[in-house]
Amino acid sequence: MDMCNFGKAIEAVKKGKRISREGWNGKNQYVELATGISYKNAAGEIINVEHDAIGNNALAFVGTSGVQIGWLASQADMLAEDWIIK
Repeated sequence: MDMCNFGKAIEAVKKGKRISREGWNGKNQYVELATGISYKNAAGEIINVEHDAIGNNALAFVGTSGVQIGWLASQADMLAEDWIIK
């Protein structure tokens, strides 16, 4: 299994690949690009944000407890060399 740094992993995610870390405790956890993101506000309206500069994309962490949209890498994640591209 080839491992890489965070920069290479992010480039892969932008091309539609899933990425994970060898050092993560949970099995079958990964990060992927979420597109076409929408949400429901307090009034029950579905909001789908389109923005010229950033679009409506985000990183999604898929883990044992569900999906976290807008995942942020920790310092340890960004400096790790054990990223796996799936």
